[in-house]
Amino acid sequence: MAAKTAATTTLTISSKNYSSWSLRGWLMAKLSGVAFEEIVVSPDDVAARAEILLLSPSILVPCLTHDGAKIWDTLAIGEFLNEIAPTAGLLPADRMRRAHCRSICGEIHSGFTSLRSALPMNLKGHFPKFKVWSKAQGDIARVTQIWRECLETYGGPYLFGQLSMADAMYAPVATRFRTYDVPLDDVSQAYCDRIFELPAMQEWIAAAQLEKEEIEELEVEF
Repeated sequence: MAAKTAATTTLTISSKNYSSWSLRGWLMAKLSGVAFEEIVVSPDDVAARAEILLLSPSILVPCLTHDGAKIWDTLAIGEFLNEIAPTAGLLPADRMRRAHCRSICGEIHSGFTSLRSALPMNLKGHFPKFKVWSKAQGDIARVTQIWRECLETYGGPYLFGQLSMADAMYAPVATRFRTYDVPLDDVSQAYCDRIFELPAMQEWIAAAQLEKEEIEELEVEF
């Protein structure tokens, strides 16, 4: 009987400088420990550009393919990776923690539209003393509330103790806070710093710095 061929896994992503959804899916894949081939779609691609600029009704990047399965929703990617690599702990083993993790992941997945619009992800950009409009301030307050509550409840250093799907989902927010010099409380600032210290984040940021493409609509200057 022939040996079963190892599953082939690929992850299609867009710009590492601008695409928050790509960062989320990529971090989940890295944290899962599943080996994957990275496929990059240029921001010049019409669909990818629409998603980065929040003009697309559905997010189709990142897209994970594994052994014939194709998964393009970010939450579904995290759930799938947790199933095929359960020991990585993308979702907490405890049922109550797992429900809490899914809840805050769902909140960032479908909400915080004012924050997304006011503070687009731009890893190469830095805009000191950036004025954040009031609606986005409400989103910032909610994000940092989530962080503080999780860190206090589960003891840190990450949202559910060890690195999880939740940290991957909120990592792009940490980059936005740094890009636009958003003032944070000490607990939230320390958490942001820990996210930036992750080897996977350092790898992603280094690659983003090398990108030549620029999207003028996201080169905010105030």
